[in-house]
Amino acid sequence: MLKENKFERLKAISEIPGASGFEHKVRNLVKDVVAQNADKLWVDRLGNLVVYRKGKTNKKVLVAAHMDEIGFVVSHIDDNGFIRFHPVGGFDPKTLTAQRVVVHGKQDFKGVMGSKPVHIMKPEERKKNVEISDFFIDTGMDVEQVKEIVEPGNAITRDRELIEMGDCFNGKSLDNRVSVYILEQVLELLKSETPAYDLYAVFTVQEEVGLRGAQVAAQAIEPDIAIGLDTTIAFDTPGSQPQEQVSALGKGTAIKIMDASVISDLRMIEFLKNTAQKHNITYQTEMLAGGGTDTGNLQRMVKGGAIAGAISIPTRHIHQVIESVHKQDVLDSINLLYYALKEMDGLELEYI
Repeated sequence: MLKENKFERLKAISEIPGASGFEHKVRNLVKDVVAQNADKLWVDRLGNLVVYRKGKTNKKVLVAAHMDEIGFVVSHIDDNGFIRFHPVGGFDPKTLTAQRVVVHGKQDFKGVMGSKPVHIMKPEERKKNVEISDFFIDTGMDVEQVKEIVEPGNAITRDRELIEMGDCFNGKSLDNRVSVYILEQVLELLKSETPAYDLYAVFTVQEEVGLRGAQVAAQAIEPDIAIGLDTTIAFDTPGSQPQEQVSALGKGTAIKIMDASVISDLRMIEFLKNTAQKHNITYQTEMLAGGGTDTGNLQRMVKGGAIAGAISIPTRHIHQVIESVHKQDVLDSINLLYYALKEMDGLELEYI
């Protein structure tokens, strides 16, 4: 059981850039650490990083944590050197205002999200909802300098450091780098132990654009059992109603009942609940009306299906650069996954 978080490691994982389709820097950072805890390790053709640990029996369990973050891709450089872009993943346009970004061209450099100043907007413009197309990136360089190091197709990520804020960690890309960190820590805890079943810990790619890495991994590995590891919404802030909250910070790890992509297997839900109760791990349940995670494809992209569920980390301000997770919820998630993998042979595999 882990009793203290490793802030500097989570900080490194959170801050490194890795938009969907451009996860190589994250993968290399993680690969160097998890290789020490692997019986085998490989990268598939899509870019998923797979860590294999031999279990006590040859049943297969796949745990997935996606490496990618929402970001952008350069689509156009205008005659004045301003960069236009396409979003990669789901953005609320209003969250782009006054943000710094990193453009990943021949070299990395910073820019800022710009839009029309409110002072010169017409009254009707002020009433309109802001659109992604209203924004451009100002690099502070002239067009010749920009075009020397940037071209359409280059990735852009958001620029923000991870901090400790009260009882929370706060920063960018905790969706889903906190789960990458959690899976790393569980592999470390299991280093000198044998999981109940053969374990495939998969750090997946391209979740934010359609659960693509999880689909490829599930089809290749064909797990009997699958666990998604991802963040979920914590709308426990002013203005929310109890039925809208989904989850709350500080109330423990979240065991997924359902989201828009999956209804968790009842056997998995009960197993995770029982495991948490047995080891005095605080938990809550999660039901999310919109959005999905890798769990959906892990469940159904296997011939005959997989017994699937998910461990979710409650997160405030999701898909912004100020995402917050509670320190104890992170520890609870690590410890629940650790014991679940050790005791997975207690999960009922057959319908009666």
